[in-house]
Amino acid sequence: MDGSLDFKTLRESLQAALVATTRTANSIASEDLQFQRTVNPTVGGQLDNSSGRLLSLANGLLKSTANLTGQKVGALEDADDVDIQWRNIVDVIDSLLEKADTCLDEYTGLIKRKDAPTPADQGRAQKRVKSSNDRLDWSLKRANILKPQNNFERKVDNFATGPWKPLLSSKPHAKVSLEDSLTTFVDDDSNTQYKHPYETEIKTTPYPQHVYKKREPKEYLPIDSTSAIWVDTYEGVLEMLEELKQAKEIALDLEHHDFRSYTGLLSLMQISTREKDWVIDTLQPWRHKLEVLNEVFANPNIVKVLHGAFMDVIWLQRDLGLYVVGLFDTYHACAVLGYPGRSLGYLLSKFAEFEADKKYQLADWRIRPLPEEMFYYARSDTHYLLYIFDMIINELVERSTPGKPKPDLLELVLERSKDVALQRYENPSYNVETGQGPRGWYNVLLKSPTLYNGEQFAVYKAVHQWRDNLARREDESPFFFMTQQVLADIARILPTDKKALWSILDSNAKGLKSHLDDLFDVIQKAREEGVNGPKMMDIFKSDASVLAPAKIAAVITDDSDIPDVKELKADRSQFWGGVTLSSVWDGTAAKTAKLDDMLEITLPYPADFMDGSAAEMEVGQPEETAPEPQPAPEQVIVNQEFTLRSGGKRKREEESEEEEEASDAEMEDSAPQTETDVQTGGEAEGDDSDEEEEEEEEEEASDKSSKKSKKAAKKAAKEKKKQAKEALRAQRRAEKAAKKEAKKKAQEEAAKQVEGEEEKEDRPFDYSQAASVLRARKTQEDVKKANKRFNPYENKSQGGPKGARAHYTAKAAGKTATFKK
Repeated sequence: MDGSLDFKTLRESLQAALVATTRTANSIASEDLQFQRTVNPTVGGQLDNSSGRLLSLANGLLKSTANLTGQKVGALEDADDVDIQWRNIVDVIDSLLEKADTCLDEYTGLIKRKDAPTPADQGRAQKRVKSSNDRLDWSLKRANILKPQNNFERKVDNFATGPWKPLLSSKPHAKVSLEDSLTTFVDDDSNTQYKHPYETEIKTTPYPQHVYKKREPKEYLPIDSTSAIWVDTYEGVLEMLEELKQAKEIALDLEHHDFRSYTGLLSLMQISTREKDWVIDTLQPWRHKLEVLNEVFANPNIVKVLHGAFMDVIWLQRDLGLYVVGLFDTYHACAVLGYPGRSLGYLLSKFAEFEADKKYQLADWRIRPLPEEMFYYARSDTHYLLYIFDMIINELVERSTPGKPKPDLLELVLERSKDVALQRYENPSYNVETGQGPRGWYNVLLKSPTLYNGEQFAVYKAVHQWRDNLARREDESPFFFMTQQVLADIARILPTDKKALWSILDSNAKGLKSHLDDLFDVIQKAREEGVNGPKMMDIFKSDASVLAPAKIAAVITDDSDIPDVKELKADRSQFWGGVTLSSVWDGTAAKTAKLDDMLEITLPYPADFMDGSAAEMEVGQPEETAPEPQPAPEQVIVNQEFTLRSGGKRKREEESEEEEEASDAEMEDSAPQTETDVQTGGEAEGDDSDEEEEEEEEEEASDKSSKKSKKAAKKAAKEKKKQAKEALRAQRRAEKAAKKEAKKKAQEEAAKQVEGEEEKEDRPFDYSQAASVLRARKTQEDVKKANKRFNPYENKSQGGPKGARAHYTAKAAGKTATFKK
């Protein structure tokens, strides 16, 4: 039997066992276990034994899995602990399932195991391709190692207050001495800070001339033919420094870690020249001696090429006392050149055809010795960067021409790089009451959708301060102890006991177990103080009404440097450019006067209105080039008939009658003229023509007589219709008059009845003349109702309310009107 068949059999047996176990657990859960325990004590004992055995198996499984994944899981003492530590258990099981999935894929051959790179397969011909399914191992992401900062010769003070003083002991390549550079100033937040010690050198020192010239890109060497040197001794740093001094440009990159340190740790530095790569260990106890690299970093004749150096500059100042003069940031070059991507991975793919595996950005760079995969990734970040620098410089020089209206792109990139190099490090602090500062809660709550009442807000501020103080004391990141989500949950839920508080903490906050009592006391004290304390919105309203006007007033009072309005006003709009926004400004109002006169026309438009010269319609052309418009000839508008809407059949018949009457009138008008013409013509032509004319006259006479008879009949019919209409109108008028008379009579009778009833009401009631109630006489209607038999089949709906009648009114035929012009 082969191996695949054995594995298949094992998988099927495991699946069947899991399905059976799940069904049994579901069937037990559906029963009333408490009732079974009461009725049958033996069942309770069996359930307790099974629960204890399952907890023991779960504890053993979680313990072994936690050792493999590097996670911590507490012991499960009872069933309630499963609910309390559910998040942590899910994380461990997920990690275990991921490992099992990877092992199954490798066993079945779906994927191949990745080995560490060897010098033979690190050439350019075999590029590393980023794997979309490969995740960073947990042991590389959250390494459980001793803190290297505990061995530093220069300890970090996390409780330092006041301005942060630069770590420089000397200042190479200085234009201003170190003593004169270490001066203070007051920033925008009214805090005293030290100035940048190399501010004068960065602003005034020009870049080398070769930066402004186009060059032949120097091809990078294959990785297998170059030497990557690991530097972890001070002697190795000095040897590297001597070689760096000979270079015109160097590539620089850093790797940082901030999860197990309050301020963060600069863990690795990569430097490359055209020939060599160095990887420097910056976690050595003598790390402060790396300040000697300022002989190269502060040298303006050596260009330092970095990508996205905003934070790199800060980390170099804070940990090593290094300052960069002559910085070229390829990130800003990507932005100026309009590249679709601005990351270092995009540049490596575009120019070097190298796909970097960026999953190692999240790795724990404190790990020593450094794994080969991480060493290869760190080295590749700077190995290709100088070749990319050459390609970008050539493109910037081609698209930048000094002295022309278009901007100098190269100079723009250099200015932005100088601004990055002028960044300064400041001590991380915040105001506990207002929450202002880089580590404060103000900006976090400003973006939060949750609104806290007074008690919740007090708990949030107290726990935030307690977490920050603990992180400073233990030299850990505040998020190592408690994430922002956990902090918000504590303030929102307000746990009433320690077990409820423990259930809120996630798997990453389990390090607070030894501080749980202290945290619970802080929460209870804050709840008592926050009962009558301010709400979250009260703080934001007070800031908006007090702080903002104070800042505005401070800005308004300082008006010494405000320029005149004429200096601020530009002749050319930056948005609209040279487009004129009004004809009053460019003097075209007179040119458009003729166009306004031309547009004053009467509808309907003449057919030849649009046939005019194009010069009349063009407004923007100069007057000297446009031909003079020719006077248009007077248009004789003939009376033209047009119908707006066609009518019904009756209207069309009336129109045909009117047309026949008009044609008859024209024939009558032309008849005398034809007779005179015939008489004059007959005298001239002779007897033959007289006979023909007589016959024509007889025919015309007969036609006229027939038409006249038809016309008389039509007129008679019209007269009859008119008479019938008038008779109908007279009849309607008579009916209306009769109705009015009847209405008047009815109103008069009603008025008389009302008067009679009023008189009766005034008279006293005569009981002697009243009719008997008990022996009342029955009317014929009462007798009919009494004798009427009940019919159960009668339509009951007859006596009910009837619906409204639906009225269907036919739409009147459209009216027509004929207009003449």
